Amino acid sequence: MLDDTLDNRAERLNQRYRHHAASEVLRRAVNDPDLGRVALVSSFGAESVVLLHMVSVVAPGLPVLFIDTQMLFPETLDYQREVAAQLGLTNVQVIRASQQEVALTDPDGTLHRTSPDACCNLRKTVPLERVLSGYDAWITGRKRFQGGERSVLEFFEPEPPTRLRVNPLSHWRAEDVQEYMVENNLPRHPLVAKGYPSIGCAPCTSPVKPGEDQRAGRWRGSEKTECGIHFIGGRMVRGKVSA
Repeated sequence: MLDDTLDNRAERLNQRYRHHAASEVLRRAVNDPDLGRVALVSSFGAESVVLLHMVSVVAPGLPVLFIDTQMLFPETLDYQREVAAQLGLTNVQVIRASQQEVALTDPDGTLHRTSPDACCNLRKTVPLERVLSGYDAWITGRKRFQGGERSVLEFFEPEPPTRLRVNPLSHWRAEDVQEYMVENNLPRHPLVAKGYPSIGCAPCTSPVKPGEDQRAGRWRGSEKTECGIHFIGGRMVRGKVSA
C-alpha cells in the first residue's frame, strides 16, 4: 500500500513534474488530485505579476489570496486593483486581521517597531492561516535565486501537518522573471523604479542600493528575513536538502 505521508506526497509530485516548465507545473497542479483544493497567495509585490498572469491564463477563477496588512504602501493597494482588473482575475480575496485583533494586540500601530515578528504574526500569519485552513495546498512565488532559506526550494514542499506548498517559479533565474514581464507586457509595481526590488509593508521596507541583495531592504538592520507565512511552528520550513 502506498505510504501517503506529506513528505512522500511532495516527493511523488516533484518526481512527476521534475521536467516540466513552470507554466505546466501550475496548469497541472491546480487540477491534480494529489494536491486537492488549491489557492494562490500573492503579495502583489515586485515580481508577483508573473505568477498572477500565469494563473489568469490557466485558471482565472482560482482563489487568489491577498493579505492586506493595513500597513502596505498605497502603491501596492492601487497595483493590486489594477493587476486584478487587467488580468481578469475573478476570485481575488482580500484577507485582513480583524479590527478586534488589531485593537487588542497593536492598538497604536507601533508593534512593528518593538516586535516585527509579532506584528507579522498578527497581520499576516494568523489571518492567512484562518483562510488556508480550508485548502489542501497553496501556491507561492518564491524562487531559489532569492537566496537564504529559499535557495533549496523544489516545486512541491510539505507544510506540516497537512498542507503542501507549490513553488512553480522555484527554478527560475532573475533574468527569466524580467523576460517574462517584457514578453507579456505586464505592468510593473511602481515602487520597483524607485529602488524597491522586494516590497512588503511600508514601515519595514526600504530602498535597496546597487549591489545589495534584492531583499536587503526588508527589515533592514535586523536578522529577520521572512514575514512569517513561510514558518511552521516557529521555524523556517526548508526544501529537502540532499545528503
